[in-house]
Amino acid sequence: MSRIASATSRSIPAVLVMLAASLLLLQACGGGGGGGAAPPPAPSTFQMGGARQGIALNLSTAVSTLAGTAGLSGSTDGTGAAARFSGSLSITTDGTNLYVTDSGNSTIRQIVIATGAVTTLAGTALASGSTDGTGAAARFNFPNGITTDGTNLYVVDTNNDTIRQIVIATGAVSTLAGTAGLSGSTDGTGAAARFNGPNGMTTDGQRLFIVDSNNDTLRAMQ
Repeated sequence: MSRIASATSRSIPAVLVMLAASLLLLQACGGGGGGGAAPPPAPSTFQMGGARQGIALNLSTAVSTLAGTAGLSGSTDGTGAAARFSGSLSITTDGTNLYVTDSGNSTIRQIVIATGAVTTLAGTALASGSTDGTGAAARFNFPNGITTDGTNLYVVDTNNDTIRQIVIATGAVSTLAGTAGLSGSTDGTGAAARFNGPNGMTTDGQRLFIVDSNNDTLRAMQ
């Protein structure tokens, strides 16, 4: 019995070492009841600037109309063919909704992808301006490029020479860069920056990249 007890006591350190190694392996793999870091999401879950990254499109090339009716312009909110747009220029998505710059109406429209239901998120049709505000109280002047980080929309307000931000959840609009009515090519922060007829825009998840058309330049904002 003494020899058995002695052998058992000598084996305890080895067992403890094996247990510790197993726990470290579980943690490295993200197991162990949440003790380790969770593995990163699959590349197909990353959405940047309205584009799903990491997975190739598999298109059948079949084309259909989601919202609006060809040849009938207007500003009506509605579902599918009942909705109306006027000179819409750019589009982005958060994966659930589409967001469209309805340039002719000086509004930002939201479309539920699953149903084609269209609503006006910000601005008032045919009432242009540069006012910061929430929903219908905000004003745009020929909004063009648009992108998103999933929480906010970023809009190039072309005729105001500004970059606007819209909180998707509330429709609250603010001016991030540039000053309405003051064009130029100045690099600077916020209202001190100047643009001249900006239009397109995208993001890499950290910065906004803006096509400053009348200045023949590509601007970056961080």
